[in-house]
Amino acid sequence: MTQNSENTTHFGFETVPESEKAGRVQGVFGSVASKYDVMNDAMSMGIHRIWKDAMMDWIAPRPGTKLLDVAGGTGDISFRYLKRAGHGHATVCDLTEPMLIAGRQRAEADQMADSLDWVTGDAMALPFPDNTFDTYTISFGIRNVTRPQEALNEAYRVLKPGGRLMVLEFSQIPNEMMQKVYDLYSFNIIPKMGQVIAGDSDSYQYLVESIRKFPDQDTFLSMVKQAGFENAKYRNLTMGIACLHSGWKI
Repeated sequence: MTQNSENTTHFGFETVPESEKAGRVQGVFGSVASKYDVMNDAMSMGIHRIWKDAMMDWIAPRPGTKLLDVAGGTGDISFRYLKRAGHGHATVCDLTEPMLIAGRQRAEADQMADSLDWVTGDAMALPFPDNTFDTYTISFGIRNVTRPQEALNEAYRVLKPGGRLMVLEFSQIPNEMMQKVYDLYSFNIIPKMGQVIAGDSDSYQYLVESIRKFPDQDTFLSMVKQAGFENAKYRNLTMGIACLHSGWKI
């Protein structure tokens, strides 16, 4: 297939062939892996931790359940899930090996080693059987997937009947003026932070652009429903800077 006839997608504000996006996303996260958690704190002023706790509050993990955390490289969500559940199992699946390595090097990974698996895999073609997991999470990762609808379809496939989808992602602020203020911060400050903290402004420029290209809350909700999830709904966090989408496989 020639590039001219190949489907295209966005890589930040750039239009690229679909076949190129995964490799370029891997390049971004391979570049920032060692500083990823530090940058999350800097970019969100630590608020991402509150958002992740809100995610756990809504999931309310049950003891003995199995979590699949996709794009979960550094393990943040899996560690929180296992602590809340008391006991259970989490599989961290990520496309980018350096992110998984960074996650495995964290102290929590040693403490929970018996309850954790680390798997390199693609959200659009998960290497797991149907009806395997009780909970599927993806946190600040689905906007980096080439075809998010396929990732949602895969989430539905690997969840057990009665299983729960939970997506945490940056979103759009419903107030236009507040969105403009947030964009000014994002586009002018975050790439500079990336340069100072991680020595990499380009990757953080992409991260900011990818947020703006992601569908708004209602559009993404319709995609969750299209994948087959029932009782689908969302909750805005911090005025809509981030959003939680939930759905059930019934």
